[in-house]
Amino acid sequence: MQADQGVIASTIAQEQRSTRDARHDRLFGWLLKGCALLVLACLLGAAGSTLWGGREAFGTFGWGFLTSAEWNPTDDVYGALVPVAGTISTSLIALLIAVPVSFGIALYLSEVAPPWLRTPVSSAIELLAGIPSIIYGMWGLFIFVPFFSDHIKPWLISALGRESCDVHEAGNVSWVAQHVPFMGKMFCNENSFGGSVLTAGIVLAIMIIPFISSVMREVFQTVPTRLKESAYALGSSTWEVSWDIVLPYTRSAVIGGIFLGLGRALGETMAVTFIIGNKMKLSPSLLDPGASIASTIANQFGEAAGLQKSALMALAFLLFVVTFIVLLIARLMLRRLAHKEGR
Repeated sequence: MQADQGVIASTIAQEQRSTRDARHDRLFGWLLKGCALLVLACLLGAAGSTLWGGREAFGTFGWGFLTSAEWNPTDDVYGALVPVAGTISTSLIALLIAVPVSFGIALYLSEVAPPWLRTPVSSAIELLAGIPSIIYGMWGLFIFVPFFSDHIKPWLISALGRESCDVHEAGNVSWVAQHVPFMGKMFCNENSFGGSVLTAGIVLAIMIIPFISSVMREVFQTVPTRLKESAYALGSSTWEVSWDIVLPYTRSAVIGGIFLGLGRALGETMAVTFIIGNKMKLSPSLLDPGASIASTIANQFGEAAGLQKSALMALAFLLFVVTFIVLLIARLMLRRLAHKEGR
């Protein structure tokens, strides 16, 4: 009889414990779901608030707000084409420079560098990733921009462009500009100041190199050693192993790291504000000052009112849209790669 009572008591205790565990599991699941939904709510709230703040500008200018290059606070006429073009241009320049350099750094640290050198270089990369953006901006404004204006810019004009952006105006014209006209427009000179879209893109590249190279290095180290050793045993060179084994094995993560750096470049504010020149004029030349969405907001939001403030809020919403499109493209690329790998 006592044994039966003990079994019954044990069964009741187990049922109570199971009920308690199930309740705790539900609470834990709700907590995790709340954390995930909080991120989504913050994103939608930020996008919705900027859209609501920019409703006056969108209502006043309509689609012309996206296609107009005029920005005149005196007459309350605003267009987003210049800052949007500046944001995209500087980010693409940063990617063109940062991706090959980051790939080289990650490949060297994971495949070539001796063990005694990997730790110091990796620590230096992490240190560069932790430097505030305003430090990059100050370095760019006081050191890099004068150096670029005195040494790099004259060489670019003489080798690739022309001294004047007016094709009918007399001046020295490089051989490249004579045979490839659009190159002459991209590297023509209209100002003596070193700050430009190109310098902003170069500084952005220096800023995102630590992020992209860190991601690439970490994923390169996940490649199974037996795959690389098998390739080396068959006579493959280091380049062949890297290109045919390491990169295909990690390409999804590599693309994710590249788009992570692109997202950082798209939203960068202070460094670009210091260097880009902040000129609301659309120019085909990369050597001319320009403006980005973030730099325009940082420069004008403190004293903006009325329609100008609404236009700046509309620019903030456009930055959300551009970033969303970039992330969407990244997701589609990753899904396509995963589909091909599944085949």
